[in-house]
Amino acid sequence: MKLDNAVVLVTGANRGLGLEFARQALAAGARKVYAGARDPASVTLPGVVTLRLDVNDAAQVAEAAAACTDVTLVINNAGIATMGSLLQPDSMAALDAMFDTHVRGLLRVSQAFAPVLAAHGGGAFLNVLSVGSWISSPGLGAYAATKSAAWSLTNGLRIALKEQGTQVLGLHVGFIDTDLTRGLDLPKLAPSVVVEKAFAALEAGQQEVLIDELSQRVKQGLAAEPGVYLASVARDD
Repeated sequence: MKLDNAVVLVTGANRGLGLEFARQALAAGARKVYAGARDPASVTLPGVVTLRLDVNDAAQVAEAAAACTDVTLVINNAGIATMGSLLQPDSMAALDAMFDTHVRGLLRVSQAFAPVLAAHGGGAFLNVLSVGSWISSPGLGAYAATKSAAWSLTNGLRIALKEQGTQVLGLHVGFIDTDLTRGLDLPKLAPSVVVEKAFAALEAGQQEVLIDELSQRVKQGLAAEPGVYLASVARDD
């Protein structure tokens, strides 16, 4: 998948990582960039085509696929994050909301645009996942659960789309300096760094990219004894 002359759709493109994906796609020579957002007026980046797109709205997703028949790359970036313990009374509502966006929304967009990509020789999906796909933490348990499901869904989509020649790239990364992580006193990556590495992996034909050292270390730790996902429990014992 090459960005030069590509037609790109970015979900959640009005800010943060999605905005940076749109910006760098234009800089890399994309012929057109559709910037999807629930409120198109919130997209202020010059040069993009704004698109009303709530990934949780089946009608809007279908309308987008019908209108954007020239798309060759879909970046499933839309995401939300609600912090809190899994034992809090409102954790179920938080889990439902994040699952709708990270899993159902991702699948809804992928189903709608798979035929569009097939019509252009295969194209690609780039799915924004997380190091939380593999490990949890006290305040991000529900978020991690939905990203783990999104990782599994991405793996399933890769298999389902292989026959039509569609590349599916899963992006894993730790904390990024965006609105979603505002208030967290942790080391964070600049969105520009994440997108640069993601696009390099896309153009190299990769199926998975581990953006930062944290994601690389955690992925390696899945096969350790004890597994890295048990580390916090072991420390508490």
